[in-house]
Amino acid sequence: MDVSARRRGSKFLESPNKVFMPIAQDARKKPVSIKVHVSTGEGVEITWSDQHASRYDFPYLRDHCPCALCNDEREKKAKGGSSSSSALLPMYKPRVTAKSANAVGNYALQIQFSDSHATGIFSFEHLREICPCEACERDFRSAAKETTA
Repeated sequence: MDVSARRRGSKFLESPNKVFMPIAQDARKKPVSIKVHVSTGEGVEITWSDQHASRYDFPYLRDHCPCALCNDEREKKAKGGSSSSSALLPMYKPRVTAKSANAVGNYALQIQFSDSHATGIFSFEHLREICPCEACERDFRSAAKETTA
């Protein structure tokens, strides 16, 4: 297969001597409308290509941040270990809001939260997978658990 014959928009894995099949893209994970309500604090609204509408408040997004540090913290908690931010007595934490949000290319959002955390890049694929509705729980998160089990 000639590498120059690739279709536009497809992702191909390449090696010096071989061209592999394109990586399948789930069309349902493509947004058609994105609204980030930083000033009102309402969160993020996304309408997807299948017309599903997702709403995420900023505390939910902060709790589901995909950065390495947050992933490590979640893994420690899941294993029963203590996290570096845990204390003997729960501390009051103000509601997390967003200070700003920026597009990352045409594939993600980066949000700077009021707790100064800004390292997570929320890909649209990740956002669809963490959509808080029951239908997305069944279609995306349950399917992901089955493939990793």
